[in-house]
Amino acid sequence: MMEIRNNWYKKEVVFSLILIMIFVGCSKASNHNIVHAVQGAEYEMETEVSLLDGATDPIKAKLDSMSIAEKIGQMLMFGFDDSKINEETRKLIVDNHIGGVILFKKNITSSQQLLALTNQIKEINSKHHNTPIFIAVDEEGGLISRMPPEIINLPDSVDIGNSNSPALAYQVGEAIAERVDSFGFNMTMTPVLDINSNPANPVIGKRAFGANREIVAKLGIEEMKGIQSKSIIPVVKHFPGHGDTDVDSHLGLPVVNHSLERLRQMELVPFQHAVNQQADLMMVAHILLPEIDIEFPSSLSKNVITNLLREGMNFNGVVITDDMTMGAIIENYDIGEASVRAIQAGNDIILVCHGTENKVKAVNSITNAFKDGTISEDRINESVERILRLKDKYNLSDSLQYDLDLNKINQSSEEILRALQ
Repeated sequence: MMEIRNNWYKKEVVFSLILIMIFVGCSKASNHNIVHAVQGAEYEMETEVSLLDGATDPIKAKLDSMSIAEKIGQMLMFGFDDSKINEETRKLIVDNHIGGVILFKKNITSSQQLLALTNQIKEINSKHHNTPIFIAVDEEGGLISRMPPEIINLPDSVDIGNSNSPALAYQVGEAIAERVDSFGFNMTMTPVLDINSNPANPVIGKRAFGANREIVAKLGIEEMKGIQSKSIIPVVKHFPGHGDTDVDSHLGLPVVNHSLERLRQMELVPFQHAVNQQADLMMVAHILLPEIDIEFPSSLSKNVITNLLREGMNFNGVVITDDMTMGAIIENYDIGEASVRAIQAGNDIILVCHGTENKVKAVNSITNAFKDGTISEDRINESVERILRLKDKYNLSDSLQYDLDLNKINQSSEEILRALQ
C-alpha cells in the first residue's frame, strides 16, 4: 500500500509539472527547464520512496563497501601530459582509484584521437573499478576551448552577454554539452559566473558574460541548464568570484579586500542564483579574502567553503578546487599540505592538473592525514557520498562511444554564430 501511495504521489507531481508546461506556453528554454525539473523530482522521489519502503540506500551500501584507498581516489581529479594513456596515468587510475581526469589541448590532436582516448580511459577504469570515472574538460567556448581542430569554436561568453538573450545562452549550453558528450566527456568546467567588474583583470575578461551581476546570473544559469538538459555535468566557477582581481591566480595569489556585505551584493549574486537553481558542482578559486579569512585563500578556507558556501548559501552539492598546481597555491604552499587543508576546508574533489610528483604527493598526504587522524573517515565519507550521488544522478557510465557526427556539432556552432550577427 505504501508503494502504491508513493508512486501515485510521484505521478501526480510529474503530471502537474507537465500540465504547467503545456498551458503556460513556455519557450524552448523554459520547456527544457521544466523537463530537467521533472527529471530531478523523479530522481529525488525515487530515492525517498525506496527509503520509505525500507529498501537499503544503494549509495550508502556502495560507500560502506569501499576501501579507504578507493574513497580517497574518488576525491581526486588529475590531468596528464600525453595524447595517449601512459604507464604513469594507467597506474593512477588502476592503483590509486582516481575518480576523475581532466583533458587539455596537449592531450588532443584530432577528433578520432580524442574519442579513442576517452574510450581508453573508460576501458581501463571499467576493467578495474565498478565506479564510473569523471572525464572533464574546460570547454567554455571562445578563449577557452579544448576541442579538436575540426570543430568550429563557439563565441566568447561576453558575446552572449551582450545579446542579453536567455534563449541563446541556453542554446550555447546545449551546444557545449553536445560536443563534449560526442567525444566521451561527462563534465565541462563551465559556466563562468564571475562578474568582469575590473578592467585590469588579466584572466577573466571575455570569459565572463559581462560586468552586470544580473546579466551574468541570468545568462550563466541558462547556460548551466542547457548543459544539464543533455545530461552533462556543468561546473559553476570561480566561487566566490574572480572578476574583481588584477592578478592571474595561475601565476600568483590575488587579494580581494571586499567585505562580506559587498560580496553578497555583487560577486556572490550569480553563485547564489546557481545554488537556488540546483547547481550540482562548484569550483572554488584561489583568492585571498582578508575580510573573511586573513590566513588562507578561498580554496583552502573553511570560512569560505563550509561557513559561507555550504551553511550561508545552502549549497549541498559537490565542491572542487581550482587546479592546485596554479601559482597561487604552488608558490605559497606545499601541495600535499594544501591538499589536506583543502579537504579540511570542505572541498570534495582536489584538482591536480600538472606534475607527476604533485599528484603522488597529494595522494600520499591525504592518505597519511587519514592514518594519523588529521582527516577522519567520516569527513571522507561525507565527500565521497556526494560524489557517488552526483555520478548516480547523471547516470554516469564507462560504456564506450563510437559514433561521431562532426557536421552536427559544427552546425550547432554555425547557428549560434548566425544568431549573433
